[in-house]
Amino acid sequence: MNTTFLSASEHTGLAGRVCAITGAGSGIGRATAMAFARLGAHVAVIDRDIAGAQATAEQAQALGVKAVAIACDTSDEAAVTAAAARSQEALGPCDVLVNAAGVLKAASLEDMSLQEWNRVLSINLTGYFLCAQAFGRQMRAKGTGSIVHIASIAATHATGHSGAYAISKAAVAMLSRQLAIEWGSQGIRSNTVCPGMTWTGMTQESYGRPGISELRGKAIPLGRIGQPEEIADAIVYLASDRSGYVSGIDLTVDGAFTRNLMSLVPRTAN
Repeated sequence: MNTTFLSASEHTGLAGRVCAITGAGSGIGRATAMAFARLGAHVAVIDRDIAGAQATAEQAQALGVKAVAIACDTSDEAAVTAAAARSQEALGPCDVLVNAAGVLKAASLEDMSLQEWNRVLSINLTGYFLCAQAFGRQMRAKGTGSIVHIASIAATHATGHSGAYAISKAAVAMLSRQLAIEWGSQGIRSNTVCPGMTWTGMTQESYGRPGISELRGKAIPLGRIGQPEEIADAIVYLASDRSGYVSGIDLTVDGAFTRNLMSLVPRTAN
C-alpha cells in the first residue's frame, strides 16, 4: 500500500503565504508570527514597538522565511495604510491578517476618563477595523484570504474594573461576524479567537504576583494559566486551509474556564 504523509506545512497550506500580524512584537502576536514562520509562511511583524517587532522578525528569518518588521500605530489610519503598502512591497499581497494588538486600562466605568476610553477603543476596535480594511483590499484583489481577530472571554463575560476592555472585545466579535457575511462572497473568511487567562506581557503584572496564578489556575479545569503558543495554535487553525469552511465563529481557548463557572458557586453540603 502506497501511503503518503503530508508535512505540517503541506497540511495547513500556509507555506509561502503572506501573513500580517499586529501586536507581533511580543506575547500572543509574537507566538503567532513564529508559528506561521515554522510552517513556512512569510510574516509582516507589525507593532508600535519597533525593537520588539525587529526581534520577532529576526527570529522568523532564522527559520528561513521572509519577514519584515513594520512600526505602526494601528489606531492611525495613515499609518495602517502605509504598513499594508510596506508589507505588500516586501512580501507580496496579504493572505492572512491576525489582529492581535491590544491594550488594557484597568478602571471602573465610573472613574474612567473619556481619554482613556477612547484610547482603548481606538486600538482594540478601531485598529482592527482599519487593518481589516487595508489588508482586506489586498485579499479581495486576490479573491481569497483569512482574518483572525483576537478578542477575549471578556467579550461574553462582563469583567469588573476592566474599563472599556471587555466592551471593546465584545465589539471585535461583532466586527468579525460582519466581515464574515460581507466579504464571504469575495473568498474571505473572518473568525475570532477568544483567549482565557494567558501569560503575556500585559498580564504579567497580575499573574506574577505571589499566589495569583495558582489561585486562578484552580478555577480552570485544566489547572493552569495558558501560554501564548497555545493561543497561536488556534489562530493557525483558523488561518489555514484546514478551516476552509469555517467563518464567522468565536473560538474560545480557555482550558474550559468559562464552562466551569457554576462549579465555582458555593454550595451547601449534601
